[in-house]
Amino acid sequence: MSEHKIQNEGRNALAQPGIFNTRANVGRAWTGECTRLPNGDILIKNPRPFDSGLPPGFTDTFGVTAVTVTTDMVGQTIGVAHFIEYKTPEGRVSPTQSNFIAAMRRLGARAGVARSAADAVAIATGRAG
Repeated sequence: MSEHKIQNEGRNALAQPGIFNTRANVGRAWTGECTRLPNGDILIKNPRPFDSGLPPGFTDTFGVTAVTVTTDMVGQTIGVAHFIEYKTPEGRVSPTQSNFIAAMRRLGARAGVARSAADAVAIATGRAG
């Protein structure tokens, strides 16, 4: 199964009450002096690439899971951030991705690698091992 398919299944599994989850989109584009040509093409003089979106290592999806707090804050619901990186069973996590996940965990967020929809739900709900 492809990483894309695992991610789509995970995103569908997280579409439930009390969980907000969204795709983290990033991209690369070119900027410079743009001229539209008669055929509709665009010519870019002095082109330079720029990256848009999130920092390197940011997970594929992120969101917030509602959690009802116990005795010290009876009845209140808080949101706990979650960050999910999707990989195939053979897929490897880059050092940058591992560092990002570790940093989010140190800050109290739920973060991890999902190789299935069940893994994604376990991470978001705090049931991951």
